[in-house]
Formats: sequence, C-alpha cells, structure tokens
Amino acid sequence: MRGGTFGKSLAVTGVAVFMVSACGQTGGDSPGGSDGGLREVTVTLNWVPYGEHAPFYHGVEQGIFEDAGIDLTIQPGNGSGNTVQQVAQRNTDFGWADTPPLANGISSGMPVRSVGVFLQTGPSSVEFFDDQGITEPADLVGKTVGGTPGDAMYGTFPAWLELNGVDPADVTVVNVDAAGKIAALIEGKVDAIQGFHHDQAPTIENQTGKEVSALPFSDFGMNLLGTGLVANEATIESDPELVQAMVRATSESFLAASEDPEAAVAAMAAGAEQAPDESVLAAQLEATIELLDLETAPAPGVNSEEQWTDTLTFLSENTDFEGPATPDTYWDATFGEDL
Repeated sequence: MRGGTFGKSLAVTGVAVFMVSACGQTGGDSPGGSDGGLREVTVTLNWVPYGEHAPFYHGVEQGIFEDAGIDLTIQPGNGSGNTVQQVAQRNTDFGWADTPPLANGISSGMPVRSVGVFLQTGPSSVEFFDDQGITEPADLVGKTVGGTPGDAMYGTFPAWLELNGVDPADVTVVNVDAAGKIAALIEGKVDAIQGFHHDQAPTIENQTGKEVSALPFSDFGMNLLGTGLVANEATIESDPELVQAMVRATSESFLAASEDPEAAVAAMAAGAEQAPDESVLAAQLEATIELLDLETAPAPGVNSEEQWTDTLTFLSENTDFEGPATPDTYWDATFGEDL
C-alpha cells in the first residue's frame, strides 16, 4: 500500500499467555515424544503478540500442530534480535524473527538458520498521521522521524532515502526506544516513525481516532524479506523431522488463517491473555495476509534463492552488514521443498 489508510479499532495492550505446555527439548528421531505422544515445543515471537501471530493460535486451536505431533507453547518476544539470540542459546526451540536481524546474528557467529520466511514483502515503513500530507519520500525533507537504533529499519532508512533521491541529512532522525515510538508520534514529539505498518498503524488509529498513513519501503524501491521461522543449527542437524513438522504446521496454519481470518482472530483473542482487541487483530491480520504474497509464493514459508540474494545484497551494499551474500549461509531451503 502506498500512503494507505488503516481501519479504526481498539487499543493494543499486554502480553500473550504461554500456551499448552512448557519448553520442549530438541533431539530425537521423530516429532513425537518417546512414548509416541506429542512433542513439547516452544516458539518465541519477535514481539508481544499482535495480529501477525494469529495463525499460530489458530493452528493450535484447529489441531494443526497437534496433527504434526507438536504440543506448542507460544511465547512473547522482545525484538527479533533478542529472539534470534534465544534460539542461538537454545532457550527456545524455534523463533519468529525478521530477516535483517537474523542475518546480522548469523554473520556475528550465532549458530542459527532461517527455515522459511513467511512475510515475502517486508513491512518496514514510515508511518504518520494522514493530515501530514506525506505521499512520497521527498515529503519527509525537513521532518523528524522517530527510529530505534539497532533495528532493521533504522539501519536501512538512510539507504532507502537515497534510493528515492533524498539526502538523509535533510531528514532528522530522533532516537526513540522501541516501546516509546507510538507515544512519540501521538504526543507530537516526531512527525513520523519508522515501524511495521501492519502492526502499529491499526494500534495508533485506535488510540487516537485519527487516520494513519504509511510509506512502505517495499513500495519505494526496497523490499527485504520479513519475518519467519528460525532454528538452531544443532536442531536442524539432530532433529530434521521436528523442524520439518514445525515448518509444515506453521505453513498450514498461515494458509488456514488466510482462508478464515475471523476464526484466526477469535482463536488468538481466546488464547493470548491481554491480546489486542479483536478489531485491531483483524486489521493487523488482514495486512499480514497481504504480505504473504500468496498469489505468487508456492506456499507460506517457501522462498527463492533470488529473494534471499536480493535481500542480502542490499544489506551488504547499503548498511553495516558485513556477512557474505550467499543464501545458504542464512537459510536452509530443504524444509520448504515439500510444502
């Protein structure tokens, strides 16, 4: 969407309740436990639950993970970089994380790999109230934009501006903690913020009653792969059956949620304590489904080498990322081959 407006809804607060069971241990020859029962598995999200995560709750409620031999616990996260680190330290079985922080983690030596990115179109954007009259990157000249040092958007924002003929020196970036960006915009401390438009825009509209628009990076020359499943290299090597089961169940859950978003929203509202209001969840999930690119992707979570090469090359040429632009360094393609 280019400068699109999001529907109004109710406020997002809180954190998800841990679902079903405690953290499982990886290892073994099959997804099921040694007694033939379900395998206890944890997935740690990239952030506190919002509409993008509804397919996980839907998959649990519909028995999709159970059919795959998985008893899934969904845990809130505190940023993709932290989630990648938790997977690297084997504090969680799987992570749900954004691709640029994952690439940075791997290039720094973390023993993790992507086993499938689901958001084929990245949600990074600049968000602002509609009355700002911003319709293109050039309109940001002279504006203040809130950003969080260390996240993917902060690192790529200058390159995105240059791609669109804007000198980064002509846009003032104000450093803001991730949890404080929405408040900074609402309170008028900044004119716009860097953020994931499918997550934050419905929340801001709900809290203020004002229309929010966004300039998605992907609409203006820069599409980087978004969020997806991350696994530890040791898990991939020792328990590929579990990884395949998790990838397949997650893919089926996202497809099921795209076919029945109302049920997915209801499942998350029931399964995640203090979840966003259902109208917010619905707006967030609707935007998420668009980012899956289901008309072109073979299945949710299936990527191409070209997508990975384009993402890594852009990071290498336009940010501080210093890792090799070779997809198999960061992504194990084998788990998407049979989806």
